[in-house]
Amino acid sequence: MENLRPWFILKTVPGIGNLRMKRLLDLFQTPERVLSASISELVRTEGISRRLARAIHQHRLPSWVEDDLNRVAQTGYRIVTLADAEYPSLLLQIPDPPPFLYVYGNLCSTPKNIAVVGSRNATGYGLSIARKLCADISTLGLTIVSGMARGIDTAAHLGALSANGKTVAVLGSGLEKVYPAENKGLFHKIAASGAVISEFPLTAPPEGHNFPIRNRIISGMSLGTVVVEAGMRSGSLITARLAAEQNREVFAVPGSISSYKSTGTHNLIKQGAKLVEHAQDIIEELTMLLKGYDACEKTDLKALKDRLPPLTADESLVLAALGPYPVHIDDLARQITLDIGKLSAILLQLELKGVVTQTPGKMFSMELQS
Repeated sequence: MENLRPWFILKTVPGIGNLRMKRLLDLFQTPERVLSASISELVRTEGISRRLARAIHQHRLPSWVEDDLNRVAQTGYRIVTLADAEYPSLLLQIPDPPPFLYVYGNLCSTPKNIAVVGSRNATGYGLSIARKLCADISTLGLTIVSGMARGIDTAAHLGALSANGKTVAVLGSGLEKVYPAENKGLFHKIAASGAVISEFPLTAPPEGHNFPIRNRIISGMSLGTVVVEAGMRSGSLITARLAAEQNREVFAVPGSISSYKSTGTHNLIKQGAKLVEHAQDIIEELTMLLKGYDACEKTDLKALKDRLPPLTADESLVLAALGPYPVHIDDLARQITLDIGKLSAILLQLELKGVVTQTPGKMFSMELQS
């Protein structure tokens, strides 16, 4: 847990939100380097004034952080940071990703996620469509992401689970404050095959302003967002708007023209959202993206090595452990049981040969460009 404290120190500095923290990490790579940087170095970051730089130097860890870290150590929860390999890869692309996530279950970095959201006070039609649609999407190998709220969100998670698929719930509260309370059982079922995640402290209550904040995670970690049923003032439309701003696809399921609960989804279709009648409509729209990820995941390592100078046995060992998604050097060292010093030297040689790419935070991935 000691390595997590710098993340919490920086995140809890008054005035350091997700956007400013992302800018600091882009410049300094790790929170430790941010905390040890001089005032003059810190103010080079956009949005960091001398006053804020001094606040970073003077800030101390709030007491609630130690409570959270102790609780995480005692439970099945984990904390996944931007530097961890399992952090959702698409979420890294938004301007203000949460620097760390509390995770219950098994989170996967795969981008093959589809967000499905809608009305809390849904009709029987909406619930039935959401459940069937998500079951069908799951059988095609995609993960359903939703917010575990009443109505469409709950139906989306249940649909994925009914098809033995994976689903991720993004909470607007802490993991210790499951909302709504009746979804406590669903909370554990989701974590058994997927994950429940939150950027809020463990005991954070489900306050109203948390939900628009969490919506950017739902859309941000997904290739596209499907709105099943929503009125004109539905919070689901916020998620759809965020998806569009994040350059993700927006889909909408039509309802009855006489139902006010579908006015929001119909308006999305008028604005250019893809009309969805069945899962294949989503797959067809995402075909090129999904093919790209499939090709990335199935890259032939032998073909890649054939285009490069010969590799040593150790270099081949390290390369075989890498894939298209970034892996932290510590995780890589544990996986192949190599000393960090020796591993760093091998990775440097692989970088020089053009086989490996390093990204901020000591993250390494296979270089896939020909």
